[in-house]
Amino acid sequence: MNSDIQSKSAAAIDRARAAGRTALVGYLPAGFPDAQATIDAAVALAENGADVIEIGVPYSDPVMDGQVIQAATVQSLANGFRVAQIFDIVSAITARCDAAVLVMTYWNPVMRMGVDEFSRRLAEAGGAGLITPDLIPDEAAEWFEASNKYGLDRVFLVAPSSSPERMAMTVKASRGFVYAVSIMGVTGARESVSDAAHRVVESAHSAGAERVCVGLGVSRAEHVREIAAYAEGAIVGTALVAALGKDGVDGVAKLAAELRSGTPKN
Repeated sequence: MNSDIQSKSAAAIDRARAAGRTALVGYLPAGFPDAQATIDAAVALAENGADVIEIGVPYSDPVMDGQVIQAATVQSLANGFRVAQIFDIVSAITARCDAAVLVMTYWNPVMRMGVDEFSRRLAEAGGAGLITPDLIPDEAAEWFEASNKYGLDRVFLVAPSSSPERMAMTVKASRGFVYAVSIMGVTGARESVSDAAHRVVESAHSAGAERVCVGLGVSRAEHVREIAAYAEGAIVGTALVAALGKDGVDGVAKLAAELRSGTPKN
């Protein structure tokens, strides 16, 4: 769909691939512990090896967020975070680094603002696009139109439960990369990456995906190294949010550098 559109996240992943690495994708929730800390932590992520940054819109009733991210978003909302602030945060990050910056959001806040307005403001802020965990391609007609209009990436999710038909539809609908959920469950740091992750990535590649990034349960350099053997990117969220909460921006910078050490493809 509109293959002439230049995808910022695809370009970032391709730069990593050209350098012999899998891409490092880092997630932080907007407004935690405050908006400036989100910006500074995201820039620290980029300066210490992240190729793509996801900024999450805090949501009062999350579907796939585990305990650590839920607690962070609850704090952000309690501090008065409003959806419109996401554009100022993205703009401030993109002004200070070259990483592709995606917004991860449940679909309701986008619908409430208006799909076209949200997309326009995200593009104006220098954002790369959206990751939409609870939006499926069958219900994304407005998003297809707006993302094509403003040149934004569409990152949909696939999982171990995705049927071949669903996988093919989702791969075709995505632009930038496909987000492979490694387990059926919520986000959180785990001891190991699920065996299912490799199978999900293989299925996505078989369905035509050029770039697949693995998320859920990825928290250490050894996990990233494992994923680098078969996927184009590794997504880390919970571990970074925990580091930010415990040790501030310096904690994020230190963990990002450690995670980056796992990105070279052997």
